[in-house]
Amino acid sequence: MTWNWQQPDWPDFRWNGAALAALEARFLQQSGVMIGVVKHLGEEDRTSVVLDVMTDEAIKTSQIEGELLNRDSVQVSLRREFGLETEKRRVLPAERGIAEMMIDLYRGYADPLTEDVLSHWHRMVLSGRSDVEAVGRYREHEDAMQVVSGVLHKPTVHFEAPPSSAMAHEMARFLEWFAASGPAGTAPLPALTRSGLAHLYFVSIHPFEDGNGRIGRAISEKALSQAIGQPSLIALSQTIQRRRSAYYDALEAANKSNEVTDWLVYFAETVLEAQAHSLALIDFLLAKTRFHDKFRGSLNARQEKVIVRMLREGLDGFKGGLSAANYVTIADTSRATATRDLQELVAMGALGQTGTLKSTRYHLLIDAK
Repeated sequence: MTWNWQQPDWPDFRWNGAALAALEARFLQQSGVMIGVVKHLGEEDRTSVVLDVMTDEAIKTSQIEGELLNRDSVQVSLRREFGLETEKRRVLPAERGIAEMMIDLYRGYADPLTEDVLSHWHRMVLSGRSDVEAVGRYREHEDAMQVVSGVLHKPTVHFEAPPSSAMAHEMARFLEWFAASGPAGTAPLPALTRSGLAHLYFVSIHPFEDGNGRIGRAISEKALSQAIGQPSLIALSQTIQRRRSAYYDALEAANKSNEVTDWLVYFAETVLEAQAHSLALIDFLLAKTRFHDKFRGSLNARQEKVIVRMLREGLDGFKGGLSAANYVTIADTSRATATRDLQELVAMGALGQTGTLKSTRYHLLIDAK
């Protein structure tokens, strides 16, 4: 197998710009809509949007790589960075590290991408890890850097990256390209094209022992933010995680040739889907505020606790709907009290009800339009 970086035209990627033109225009149009919506949010709602998107991105970009983080710990870390969290709650290194990287990306989106920035991100992403030798610096081991799956005695090699000895040269060239292709660079590229190329280019080099995927997605979001002149607040990792196998399939197909139109179309469509999700999330958060205003003072402590728990599930809602048994567990109450509370919530219009008997489920009646 000859990988993309082993071919004579590396890293001179080729693509059909016409296939991306409509997608690029749609991105700019949707970006204008999002900028307008966020601009008119109150400070509290704007902060809530930022925290929710960043929390989800921190969790999902790690989940893509098989690492499961605690949502509350990630959000506590983010709230501390925004000066909103005063409680002295303990946060594990992994949650703190990814939250710090998200904050750095959010606040420093316009800053140049440098080796120091990447080293800083790598230390954050691998915070608390003791199994990686080269933390905060490019890989140095002599063994081939391969992405593999399957059994140990007969693995499937999905990709092999350039040797460690080439990292300094490859990354210097990558950082030079990223600067030149930016909005103020000598060879600027459209937003989606640059973001997709940056991700593919970076993960093809695979400069670190671990954490390349998370850093690669952060670079993509940095490119998008630079294109629109402010943090993008796009749910990119959440959208990728929903169809993770398609993401890896697209990457694997793209690492065999430097003609990358198919990859760029896939990536552009993913960004647009992520952008639409973020817009829907903003609508949901505003609807959540209206929901709280409507029922403020009408709920008992048990009902309030359950409603807050349901709202935490966000746009996707409580999986399968809320059952009476769920209510008993969340509210720590009896079955009879749960039944009475649920009936009251239905009667006041806070919850909708479907099914009968043991199949009865409850859903929030919240209008996210």
